[in-house]
Parts: sequence; structure tokens; C-alpha cells
Amino acid sequence: MKSILFGSLLCSLFLIDSDGPNYQRWEEYLGGPDRNHYSALTQINTGNVNNLQVAWTYESPDTGQMQMSPIIVNGVLYGVTAGVQAFALDAATGKEIWRFGDPLKAWHSTSRGVAYWSDGKEKRILFTAGPNLWALNATTGKPVETFGKSGAVDLHEGLPRRAQGKFIISNTPGTIFENLIVMPVRVSEGDDAAPGDIRAFDVVTGKLVWTFHTIPYPNEPGLETWGNKSAFQNNEIGGANNWAGMAVDREAGILFVPTGSAAPDFYGNNRKGANLYANCLLALDARTGKRLWHYQFTHHDIWDRDLPAPPNLLQVKRNGAVVDAVAQITKQGYVFVFDRKTGTPLFDIQEMAVPPSTLEEEEAWPTQPVPVLPKPFARQSADLTEKDISPYASNKKELQTLFNSLDKRMYAPPSVEGAFLLPGYDGGAEWGGAAADPSEGILYVNSNEMAWMLQMQPTADSKSAGNLSTGAKIYQKECASCHQPDRSGLAASGFPSLLNIQQRSREFTAQMIEQGKGMMPGFPQITGEARKSLMDFLYGMEKTEKPAYEIMTMTTHNEPLYRHTGYHKFLDSDGLPGIAPPWGTLSAIDLNTGEYRWRVTLGDTESLKGKGNPPTGCENYGGPVSTAGGLLFIAATKDGKFRAFDKKTGALLWETTLPAAGFATPATYEVNGKQYVVVACGGEKLGTPKGNKVVAFVLP
Repeated sequence: MKSILFGSLLCSLFLIDSDGPNYQRWEEYLGGPDRNHYSALTQINTGNVNNLQVAWTYESPDTGQMQMSPIIVNGVLYGVTAGVQAFALDAATGKEIWRFGDPLKAWHSTSRGVAYWSDGKEKRILFTAGPNLWALNATTGKPVETFGKSGAVDLHEGLPRRAQGKFIISNTPGTIFENLIVMPVRVSEGDDAAPGDIRAFDVVTGKLVWTFHTIPYPNEPGLETWGNKSAFQNNEIGGANNWAGMAVDREAGILFVPTGSAAPDFYGNNRKGANLYANCLLALDARTGKRLWHYQFTHHDIWDRDLPAPPNLLQVKRNGAVVDAVAQITKQGYVFVFDRKTGTPLFDIQEMAVPPSTLEEEEAWPTQPVPVLPKPFARQSADLTEKDISPYASNKKELQTLFNSLDKRMYAPPSVEGAFLLPGYDGGAEWGGAAADPSEGILYVNSNEMAWMLQMQPTADSKSAGNLSTGAKIYQKECASCHQPDRSGLAASGFPSLLNIQQRSREFTAQMIEQGKGMMPGFPQITGEARKSLMDFLYGMEKTEKPAYEIMTMTTHNEPLYRHTGYHKFLDSDGLPGIAPPWGTLSAIDLNTGEYRWRVTLGDTESLKGKGNPPTGCENYGGPVSTAGGLLFIAATKDGKFRAFDKKTGALLWETTLPAAGFATPATYEVNGKQYVVVACGGEKLGTPKGNKVVAFVLP
């Protein structure tokens, strides 16, 4: 990778406050180590927000989805482009100061930003591109040669041998604690997944300092929750990774780590049991990685119920006393609240009986935890009836028939017949996370209300055994659940057709297979003749004389009995959600009482709005920002708007149309006495037009 430098050098930077959040600044991901998206700035407030205007616009050199939430340190804004190039801008003007990356080798994953570290002398930006964690000089943008190998550490470092060469990247900035950076990682969600160990690296040298095994090793606590105790060593399971980011209580020295599901998703016959420490909130000693306490939100996850966002560290009042609390939002639409130091739930949690699995060799866990309060911020599939079919659907009878054929029970297990999944695969809550008023105990969370269908099929039925070429077999195994067996894709769900892939160069497609793109993981384990066979199949060039099936080097484990049929949304004939609105919401929840302050629709559907219909809400990705000026700022919506709400009432105070949809969490900061609000506008997700701008707003 090459360093591309532009413009003049930065001025001296200041040390990040190591004792806790500084709400006047925005020097860390999502505003601070507590991940509360909160600012104490008040210059922009409920009385003048309607006067906001564009202060500056930065055009990045590449286009596409930007989930990046920037940080701002001493007047310099740091972020990442759609092609995963790190950059520094003058935060008052948007002028580029430096940019680091190889413009000839764009990474097609998404990045949510960077981390900053300083000891008062050295100042570093840490970010990831592909499998590498880079340390850059914050002033020049050049790699710090003494960190790792020439400025980078391979995120395979410290993982067991079986993980080497497997897909691993990081979409989310690491969490800084003293001289450590603890890294979230994304791994495959299939049966080729690497293990999701939590690892801390020395910020100065790049050396691995500690590891927590989320899939326990022999003789480690938690192993008793795995029925197949040899599965980990036999390369049959992986995952249980933190991909969404973490929060840290620096004063107490506690790191809070939300984890995802064990792999493979949807069918867990090789991982029977509750599966600790998947789907958990882990409270770890930040210096050593030692477990202090944990709570598991989904036992034996077969629904892809990863914890989607960092927790919020805030204070709540309980029995007249102030309690340091940690709140975790979930895809299911629940908020769980705990005492930060002890892990004691602050609201009762009930273990509810759920249905057993009907799939051969699968054993769904018999109960799942549900908090008594707060009530869910998203509708649950079990609560819906035929009356909840969309009133705007022209094919209502067809939707009713499909709706009635699907299992809508709470935690309905994956089956051949199919389950109705609401909240859907992405939530409920998603990676944008929740904002909070940290000393008042109020949580603000946006939610998707998109229903999906979860269905399995016997593996033997998904292909004609013995009649497929090697390339076709690889495609059916690794690609068909998303891009469909006939390569037609699922455009409404974000999975493009591959029928016209010949319009792309073979080099581009090979890069996609190795690195992944957006939601698609990479498949670096498909190499050599296996990759060539897959490419030949996709391009209609596979020879009649087929190479031996054994060249599929990634198939070193047994085929599962069932496979996921793909990510199918419950849509009407016009491509709109098949359930009645709201399709997106924004809620304020008082965590002192567990009661809602308010809930409003978030976003709108232009085709229905034009006919005089009330706001529907819409799909949204990216979180809100809360300010002491009484405002909630949020972009996130498919309709491409940027909005400000009165956080006391939920009233909409201001909105503007962005140059492209802003699927990212905003940031707010002050430079030269002026308060700015900034958001990345990359579009592309949900079929929206691509963009390449970062836009900052200011008062006249």
C-alpha cells in the first residue's frame, strides 16, 4: 500500500482525555469511550437549528457507501473514504491535508472510521484496510515504521493456525485504553469462519498483549456450554466475534464487548449447547482481558442475532441513588440494562420458553431472555396479524397467503417451511447504535421495521450431486444463498444479479472474491484452481473436462445437512415493505423508569408522500447524535434526508436533502468558536444513488 500525501502538514495535536469522555470534543468514535453520541455544545439549539446551512463539502476520490463517523482532534477531522483511504481535513474548511491509501487498489469493504492515540508527544491515527491494522503519523499521514511490520499488523496475528488465510477484516475503529488498542473484527458467517477472539495490541509496537477466547479452549470456563467440545479444534466452528465495536470505562478499567453469533449462522448441529461467549456482553479487565462478568442475550443463536452496536455507558437513578450502568441494544428490539461493575440487571429479565427445532440434528435452546422493561422499540413477529399487512399493497391477498404460511411465533426456529422474521436480520437496532444523555439516563434509538423470511433447505436438494462442475459446486456452496442458485440475485435485499458479470473484468471479480464488498465477505481461502473454476463458471467459460472436486481447498469439513435459502425481504409487488407502517422509527427511552418518553416515524416514502399519505418511516442505517442544545441529529434514512428533532418531544425541527443518502452516524464539534455538524454521504446501500461527499453544516 502506498501513502498519498496532499497539502501542508498539520499543527500540533493535543492528548485525548484519558479519564473519561470530554463532551465538548469529538475525539473518539461516536463521541467518546462511552459511545453515547453526545455533545455538550449548545451553539446550535432548538431555537436556531432551522437556520443551518452548508459550511463546506469534501469530495472523496472514490464513490460508494460510507458508514464513516469522523473524529475531530484540535481542528482536524479524520475519516475514511468509501475505498478505505484514511484522510485528514481542516475541520473549519474541509480542505484535505493528507490522504493515505493506494488509489489503484480500493478496498470494497466499509469502514466506520479511525481511532486516535497520543502520549503527549507522538500522535497516531489507527485504522484498518483489508486484514491490516495501520498506525499513521497523525500529522503527516505516513505509516509509523516501528509499528508492526512497516506500519501495519495483520489481524490474523495471534489467531490459531486454522484461522490463517481466512477472511478477516475490521469495519469498526478499535477501542483505545492506555497504550492498548482492542480490535473488533469481521469474519465469515459460514462454516469457513475464523474464530472471533478479542485481542489487544500495543499501540506503540503493534505487539499482541492479551487475547480472550470467545470460543473457549480446553479447560477454560464456558466450554461446558458447547456440546461438541472438539468442534473448535476440528475447524468446524468459528465466529463469536465482536464486529460492532466496544465501549470502555477508563476510570474503572472495564472494557465492554458485545459479541456476535457462532458460525455457521442458522444451523447449529455442530455447536449444540448455549454457546458461550457468543451473543454476549462481556465485561473484561481492560488491562488483561480477564472476564469480570458476562450476559448472554441469545442462547445457541440460529437467527443471526449478533449484538449490532457498542453498548452505552451512562448513569441512571435507582431507589434514589445514581448507578453507573451499561445499556445494550439488540437486533430483537430489546434494551438490556445492567450495573456496570457487577452485571446485575437493573430491570427484571425473564427466560421465556420458545419453540423447538424441526430440523434434523438441530437442538434449539428451550428458552430465551426477554427484559420486562423497557418494552421492545421494534414490533415483534408474534404480535402481527393479517390486519398488519400493508394498506398500500396492491397484492394484499398474495401477501396474506404468504404471511399465513410462515411461522410467526417468538423465536420461531429456522425451518424448511419458513419463519417470519421481525425484527429482521439487520434489526431492530443496527450498527449505527444509540445516542444517550449520559447523566440523565435517556436513550435515543432508531429502528428498522423491515420483515424478512428465514427458510432452510436440505443441502442435498440445493444442487444435483455429481451433476455439477467444480465451479458450479463452489458457487452453490458459497454464493447461492445470497445471489440465488440461478445467479439472479436479490436486488431488493442488496444482493446484485451475477448474470451479466461478464461486463466486469475478471480482475475486478477476482478481487471481489478475495476481499469481499459491502455485506459480502471475502473468500481468500478459494485459491488457485478452485478460484479459476469459479471464475470460469461465472463467465460461462468452464471447460467440459472438469478438474477434480478435491481442488476445492476450502472444503475441509463435512457439508451441513441444511442451508439457508437466502435473504428474502417481505415486500409487496411495488418493492415496498409488506407490513403496515411505520417502517422506521426513532424513540426516546427513560432508562430510569423503563418507560418511553416518545416515539416518532423516521423517514418517509416519496411515492406515497406524493399521494398525500402520512409519513411511513423507512429503512435506516446510522445512528443519532444528542446535544445539550436540545437536539437529535440523524441522517441514516433511505430517503436521503438529514434531520434534527427536539429531543424532549420528538418534534421534527429541521430537514435537508443530502447529496446522497447518509448511511452513517454524524458528528458535531467546535472550531474557532463555531459549532459544526458533519455527516458522510455515500449512498449506494438500499439501492440509493452513489455519492462521495462529506458535508458540514453551520449557523450563518
